[in-house]
Amino acid sequence: MRDLTYPPIILACKAAFRLLGQNIQMTGTDHVPRTGGVLLAVNHIGYVDFVYGGLAANPSGRKVRFMSKRELFDHRYTGPLMRSLHHIEVDRGAGTASYDTAVEYLRAGEAVGIFPEATISRAMELKEFKTGAVRIAAAAGVPLVPVVLWGTQRMMTKDHPRDFSRGKTILIRVGPPQHPAGVDPVAETAELRAAMSQMLDDAIADYPADEQPPGAWWVPASHGGGAPTPEEAARLDAEEKRRRAAKRATGEGTALDQ
Repeated sequence: MRDLTYPPIILACKAAFRLLGQNIQMTGTDHVPRTGGVLLAVNHIGYVDFVYGGLAANPSGRKVRFMSKRELFDHRYTGPLMRSLHHIEVDRGAGTASYDTAVEYLRAGEAVGIFPEATISRAMELKEFKTGAVRIAAAAGVPLVPVVLWGTQRMMTKDHPRDFSRGKTILIRVGPPQHPAGVDPVAETAELRAAMSQMLDDAIADYPADEQPPGAWWVPASHGGGAPTPEEAARLDAEEKRRRAAKRATGEGTALDQ
């Protein structure tokens, strides 16, 4: 696959990491194979997760094609960029085309990224997973590699102002690959979620204490933080969904409404 845009984007991102003085700690990146199709399943806590999720594959020399919502492809600025990076458009109302494209990419030896939660978690812990990740990996016959991010939500996430101040720690944890057979997608999805839940707990525990004070808004309530509980987050998600529907009905919504 021809890449004219991806290499300079990677260089620009790495320069931005340095300018922001970020302490990026990555472990387990050797779990990403250097060749052949591979599906990366990434947790979703902020709007920049695709950048750092892709970074998890960088030591293996891979460029990750993320499955991303259609609205990003419809936007006048992000659309051309997304297409130039060969990301995969996802229409949440008709997911068959994106499923088929992802399988095609993987069979051709590409690295593909997917967010099994589909949307950002306001609770900062894992939401329920869709079965798409294990079904795609099984159909393509490729390994499914779990990736957990922590710290990205501090820069840009739902309900909080952007904060690109210097010196933040970003943890990127890559786990051993799983090999779904597709016989029982629900059980295999539960297995993936359990592995990523443990990885997330470990990442939170490993995060520098001076950057993660008790009650911090970006920490799950189950870890003593100030983030909404999963039940509160579900209520906020439902309210947001109703607001978006109302905006669309009146023509006030934009392509990037979250």
